[in-house]
Amino acid sequence: MTPRAISCLWVVLPICIHGILLADAGNQIFNVKKFGAKADGETDDRKAVLDAWNAACASNGRPRVVIPPGTFLIGQTKFEGPCPGAYPIVVEVKGKVIAPTDLSQFSSDDWISFSKVHGLVLTGGGVFDGRGSSAWPSNDCLTSANCKLLPTSLKFNFLTNSTIRRISSVDSKFFHMIIFGSENVKAHDLRISAPSDSPNTDGIHIGDSTGIAVSRSVIGTGDDCISIGPGSNLITISNIICGPGHGISVGSLGKYRDEKDVTDLRVRNCTFRNTTNGLRIKTWPASGVLHAKNFTFEDIIMKNVHNPIIIDQKYCPYDSCPTEEAPSKVKISNVNFRNVKGTSTSQVAVNLICSKAFPCEGVTLSDIDLKYNGEEGKATSSCFNVNGFSSGTQVPPPCV
Repeated sequence: MTPRAISCLWVVLPICIHGILLADAGNQIFNVKKFGAKADGETDDRKAVLDAWNAACASNGRPRVVIPPGTFLIGQTKFEGPCPGAYPIVVEVKGKVIAPTDLSQFSSDDWISFSKVHGLVLTGGGVFDGRGSSAWPSNDCLTSANCKLLPTSLKFNFLTNSTIRRISSVDSKFFHMIIFGSENVKAHDLRISAPSDSPNTDGIHIGDSTGIAVSRSVIGTGDDCISIGPGSNLITISNIICGPGHGISVGSLGKYRDEKDVTDLRVRNCTFRNTTNGLRIKTWPASGVLHAKNFTFEDIIMKNVHNPIIIDQKYCPYDSCPTEEAPSKVKISNVNFRNVKGTSTSQVAVNLICSKAFPCEGVTLSDIDLKYNGEEGKATSSCFNVNGFSSGTQVPPPCV
């Protein structure tokens, strides 16, 4: 190596190292303990956590809010954006965050919400514990259409280009997570759990959002593992283990006026274990007019699932439902079920109940192998008001 080359090396190398150090120096850590959080599981650390968020949100560097190991009681908290900085804001939860048990401390139906943030990253391997067993006896939504909603653990409203990863949510009072009005959000490597008899503890609900991807997660709850509501488009769900719970559901749709269409959903490589439903589309009778179209469900494994494949356009979950109502006006079309295999705990393994006013169109069943695991009889299919076709393996015998 020539002296000149050595000289250049010594000049360039410190600049490269300095560049790395400059990047590291740009990271700004906002540890909630430095803002006064006690982490004793009894003192409400809400103010300290919110102060850390506000400081991070106002930062011009690479902000990171850190909730370190420990138990943090945090009351109802709203993390608001937009944050003016050029970099994503990271919230790293390493400890356990617990909710109040006193419902009088909640002024609305959420516990923790993130709103109007571009580039949020929620991560860290920590746990959000909704302590829902204290609230579940107050839930009357299974019997009343006008029930008061209990707090959802985590709401993500109007986010863009954001990521939710490597966190756990346990025992929510109501839904675990809601993603609403958002665009380009990835949620993966999540652990969501609540007892099978906990009411309305949906794992993840998506509504009025575009470009949402949920993957590589384990969800077991007392309601839908994942539910897709009105206004949802370009949704991808993959590599989910669901159970217990009510499966992955589109809907319910059509309960309210002026709901938006649901289009372009893909569910693939998912496993359902001991769930009430597997793949479900549900709409209310006497509904408003909207479309649900371009859905693909493929490479699915069912293990002891009561309703592996079901379209229910007469959906009503209440104890008392009208026996005769106007048919649903939700138009379901271009729905594909491909390579769905496993066992059903009911004989009707494929149950397609569509609207007589707007029959389902373009429903395809390809390579379905669902065996009834009861003591007597074989799996069957049931179809009402369905237009479509079947191909490949068909167990039970198809009705389209």
